Amino acid sequence: MSSPDPTLIDRFVEQFGGNRALAHVHAPARSEIAGNHTDHEGGHVVAGALDVAIEGIAALNGTMVARVASEGYEPFEIDLSDVSARPEEQVSTSGLVRGMAAELAATGREVKGFDLVMTSDIPGGSGLSSSAALELAVGRVMETLWPGDPVTPTAMAQAAQRAENVYFGKPCGLMDQLSEALGGIAHIDFKDPAHPVSEKLDFDFADKGYALCLAYMGTDHSVSTADYAAVPGEMQAVAAEFGQTRLCDVPAEAFDERVVDLRAKLGDRPVLRALHYYIENQLVIERWDALCAGDIDTFLDLTRRSGASSGMYLQNVANGGNDQPAMVALALAEHVLGDNGAVRIHGGGFGGSIQAFVPLDMVDHFVKSMDAWLGEGNCRTYRIASEGAYAAWL
Repeated sequence: MSSPDPTLIDRFVEQFGGNRALAHVHAPARSEIAGNHTDHEGGHVVAGALDVAIEGIAALNGTMVARVASEGYEPFEIDLSDVSARPEEQVSTSGLVRGMAAELAATGREVKGFDLVMTSDIPGGSGLSSSAALELAVGRVMETLWPGDPVTPTAMAQAAQRAENVYFGKPCGLMDQLSEALGGIAHIDFKDPAHPVSEKLDFDFADKGYALCLAYMGTDHSVSTADYAAVPGEMQAVAAEFGQTRLCDVPAEAFDERVVDLRAKLGDRPVLRALHYYIENQLVIERWDALCAGDIDTFLDLTRRSGASSGMYLQNVANGGNDQPAMVALALAEHVLGDNGAVRIHGGGFGGSIQAFVPLDMVDHFVKSMDAWLGEGNCRTYRIASEGAYAAWL
């Protein structure tokens, strides 16, 4: 566990006063390495915690009020004497804090007021799941400040997912929260949502001659909320035709037999998105096997196929119209790389970020070129971080 920046402690004391026992919290961002929109269908993913994170300092304050100050945002307070969901707090940090309080209270803990100062170097709106990092940071703070049994990474991730679904009002799978809770690079099977199976791998892309780069388009995520929600909605509409809630419970063979009538009843896009699920889910398994074998060439070839499936079949790169920032970013990245490396849409898609695996000798040129087109600082390299979200007394 790393030590907090002393200036963060100074900020806490300046904001809330000192002479109290302090806890340090760390919650990393994540990158989806493989598995584009497979998690919510009970499929497989490979994800990695990143070397950018939320850092915070917290302490009990002797009240029933949570006081939160996050760098770059207005401080806020919420009364924790009532942790039920409030419609007016949806799509707000207040809602996430209240939701995590409800989750931690459900573990048998006594809810108490606290002060929390946070800072983050996760690029805002970049598709690296800063919201999940926030949920986990707050959850680990509450776990530490409120005595009780330890919460496993999986249980904390599930609590964060519920808080985001119910209190924040955003439908999401479990990949973001679980990968950030676990740390490192991990293969996760979501077949059983109550008990996802995960395994971690000690792997550094730089050892194989590549850098993990993410390029952010600088667009507003909120304008694509409906498009994002339609992806699982349409996949699950296909599953419902088989009496199931998720595609993992629909054998590919059964789907194949009904393509004609599914197209007639649901239209082509739900069928294409279901086809992406079956293609991508298999590619995840093959990419994980390639990583475990240290076979970077096979991994990159499969990654290119994954990117093509997302663009053509899943259709979460562009939603039509004149504005297609993600498609432009992908085309520019391929223009720079040529036959080298691999690029794909990253995460939810539409206006978030793209992912590129770039040969080390091309990184400077790649980043400089993408920044020139997308804006200074919108493309950068990342490393896999070994530690997941944690909090500890100082």
